[in-house]
Amino acid sequence: MRRKLNRKGGRPDYASDIPRQPGMGRNAAGDGMNNSAKKLRLPPRGAALCNEAIEGFADRAAKAAMIAEASQKLEELFDVLRIDHVNDHNTRDTPRRVAKMFVEEVLRGRYDAAPKITEFENVERCDRLIVTGPIDVRSTCAHHLMPIHGQAYIGVLPSPEGKIIGLSKYDRIVEYFCARLQIQEELVSQIGNYIVDATAPKGLAIRISAVHMCRTHRGVRASEQSRMINSAFFGEMLHNQDLKNEFLHEALALERRIGT
Repeated sequence: MRRKLNRKGGRPDYASDIPRQPGMGRNAAGDGMNNSAKKLRLPPRGAALCNEAIEGFADRAAKAAMIAEASQKLEELFDVLRIDHVNDHNTRDTPRRVAKMFVEEVLRGRYDAAPKITEFENVERCDRLIVTGPIDVRSTCAHHLMPIHGQAYIGVLPSPEGKIIGLSKYDRIVEYFCARLQIQEELVSQIGNYIVDATAPKGLAIRISAVHMCRTHRGVRASEQSRMINSAFFGEMLHNQDLKNEFLHEALALERRIGT
């Protein structure tokens, strides 16, 4: 669902999406919403979607303040769960450790600047498909805060008139978008859109194969061999079946080498 901007063009007007009961005008019951709707909380000002980058937290002081506040909230969570984080030597500093882990590692892709792209002139006017992988995927499920781990494969069809980027930058880009709460369906699109915007290739393909621990360690407790695989295609690779087949063939060949 797309969020609506208020008339001033400012923060999204979440309240406008709350349904009103039939027969209730805007002035009825105060603001026209029933008691249960009144209990819905608006997101804090400045909050963004879980896999969106936000500004203002890149410096150490801002991160330190966020860690301190998150640590306090985690202490409250431990209190609710009846976990002694004061006297237990195992959990005495756990709220601070977890808060620091989330800000500096698990969610750092939301707060840090995007990786710089090193470009090279396409001197040889290369226009053949380039496939790289496996690139490690380490992310966190937005639904249950459980790890996602697997591999990504990227296929690039360079433009003869354009530029190419350093091979290691693809790893940095994947890492950047993984370091936030994610769902795999959106992760492939975010990686692809960023590369397209930054390098303008003739075509691009992204494939991710990953294990979701929200499925293997809870709920149905599926086998560790259970994976989710999805792909996204852009430009010429979106409609050219031969290029799609070439990319998938190379990606599968690289994937098979993991077990050798």
